[in-house]
Amino acid sequence: MNRDNMNIDWANLPFGYFKTDCNIRFYHRDGKWSAGELVTDETITMHMAAPCLHYGQEAFEGMKAFQTRDGRIVIFRPSENWKRLQKTSERIFLPPMPEEMFVEAVKKVVAANIKYVPPYGTGASLYIRPFLIGVGAKVGLGPAPEYIFAIFVTPVGPYYKGGLTPVKAMVITEFDRAAPDGVGDCKVGGNYAAGLPGADHAKQHGYPVPLFLDPKEKKYVDEFGTSNFIAIKGDTYYTPSSKSILPSITNDSLRIIAADLGMKIERRPISIDEVSSFDEVGAVGTAAVITPICGINYQGKEMLFGSEEKAGPVITKLYQNLTGIQYGELEDKFNWLVEVR
Repeated sequence: MNRDNMNIDWANLPFGYFKTDCNIRFYHRDGKWSAGELVTDETITMHMAAPCLHYGQEAFEGMKAFQTRDGRIVIFRPSENWKRLQKTSERIFLPPMPEEMFVEAVKKVVAANIKYVPPYGTGASLYIRPFLIGVGAKVGLGPAPEYIFAIFVTPVGPYYKGGLTPVKAMVITEFDRAAPDGVGDCKVGGNYAAGLPGADHAKQHGYPVPLFLDPKEKKYVDEFGTSNFIAIKGDTYYTPSSKSILPSITNDSLRIIAADLGMKIERRPISIDEVSSFDEVGAVGTAAVITPICGINYQGKEMLFGSEEKAGPVITKLYQNLTGIQYGELEDKFNWLVEVR
């Protein structure tokens, strides 16, 4: 690949949009998907009565590609994103797609923008955003007559600029991000819009990360604003079980790594009153990987976890193992990497 004259400060990239050469698009009409087309246009034209605009019939995914230590370009567990998208699609009546179509589309758009994959050693990655939206004119509530599936890519740095530097969170009791038996376990935009008031409330009080409780009883931990909750106590890895939590591929990967390291895994309801007993707490997801949480404010009292200066030993080890696999520094013993070239 030729990155000459790109004038990109790879080591200091924000987590934001950066224009790349092209994106890929598919159209679903009359029950069939079109062939994928690479396009340079960054805009999408749709009818003003499109169901994605009025009824929220849309879904998206987030994943990453990396340059490994030996120079390969790899995508991390794309089939898991396909599975999650199919689950979301079934829930909100979006058309299904073959796994091969999804994975090959991801590979094709990454290959077409390969010069934007950040160099190994910069700590950056290529963020991949697939999304599926209902378009066409429809005023009455119901599935859209047509759909667009598209994927764009953008080079990004860490979601939180401190990387593995601990941050503090605030428990949000004034707002919910999902409803009981709703779509909290689906990756739809409405969940994130619903989480904005809680995120703003936390920031107004000096906390960069909101932590939401279950929407029914406000008693159990659900998830952080954009990440799953994990905790460490002794040799056990804890994460909540709830129908209103988005199943995180990063969390799933970390559980597999933790078990491989000999840790016990407990996935169950976690009372907010239990949280203070944990040794380490982290927020995990594709964007952030693992963000150590050094303190959680709950009803004006702060629960503390380790140091404000550095992550705890177990979270550090889990982070190093996951990123080590992603960047080709450790053996890919779980066959998670899909090679582009």
